[in-house]
Amino acid sequence: MGSSEEGMAVRRQVLGSEHVDQVTAATSELDRGFQEWITENVWGRIWTRPGLDLKSRSMLTIAILGALNHEELELHLRAARNTGVTPPEVAEVLLHVAAYAGVPAANRAFKLAKSIYEQDPP
Repeated sequence: MGSSEEGMAVRRQVLGSEHVDQVTAATSELDRGFQEWITENVWGRIWTRPGLDLKSRSMLTIAILGALNHEELELHLRAARNTGVTPPEVAEVLLHVAAYAGVPAANRAFKLAKSIYEQDPP
């Protein structure tokens, strides 16, 4: 299950070809192996598993990144429109972040989501 080709296809589907093309163009010898590992293992072996659909995986990723106060939250909030996650669903996910990971993490995540949806409404 999972391959680099499948991983690249789902990576493009979720994050968008423009983002993936930018990352690919910026890849150097230093991080080439890391980018290949992400594509094959994260996108090709995790995101392609049959147990959850892309929408569910997207919501889980938003929750985890929000809980960790991680900079990649912005990328996955923007990608949510590619996986069918709506702003009201994002709000529900972030309420879970508040309950289980803390109000400060959820507060930052809500601010980021509001900013994204105000700049580029779904």
